Amino acid sequence: MRKASVSRKTTETEISVEIDLDGSGAYDNQTGVGFFDHMLDQLARHSLIDMRVRAKGDLHIDDHHTVEDTGIALGQALAQALGDKRGIRRYGECHLPMDDALVRAALDLSGRPYLVWNVEMPVAKIGTFDTELVREFFTAFSVNGGITLHVDRLHGFNAHHIAEAAFKAVARALRSAVETDPRKADAIPSTKGAL
Repeated sequence: MRKASVSRKTTETEISVEIDLDGSGAYDNQTGVGFFDHMLDQLARHSLIDMRVRAKGDLHIDDHHTVEDTGIALGQALAQALGDKRGIRRYGECHLPMDDALVRAALDLSGRPYLVWNVEMPVAKIGTFDTELVREFFTAFSVNGGITLHVDRLHGFNAHHIAEAAFKAVARALRSAVETDPRKADAIPSTKGAL
């Protein structure tokens, strides 16, 4: 049962997250930030990880705390659901095209968080959403999930397409990494014997 539930409450946000790594990509995400909900839906759908997110944040200030704290909670839930990581493939990568945008994501569920982010956005806003928050989400997600994550924009001029391609590329890479390796389903994928 590779499932997890995480709740996180601060003076700025109240977040609850439920995930199932062996799901079908079902999603029910409500953060109060429309564009971010759309991105979380993509993350769930294309990773095949069932995801339910509820977030209440200080949106009267801006979206930052809600987006970042959701990334923290989702990262913690991923780490919890993976357990000792026995039997997983561990690595994943994807080149994701979306119209003008092409984004590459590569990740390692190593337990050693590290983010390399080469995704320049051509504008500061997508509607009312600050485009810099895409990086903030993935920073929080990778740090709290123990993920080495590299994301690169190879092409693209439309910020919506670039952001969505980034979420989808990470989702597809994550789908590969969390899958069970049928040749080593009983082993931890490391010569160290632990991840």
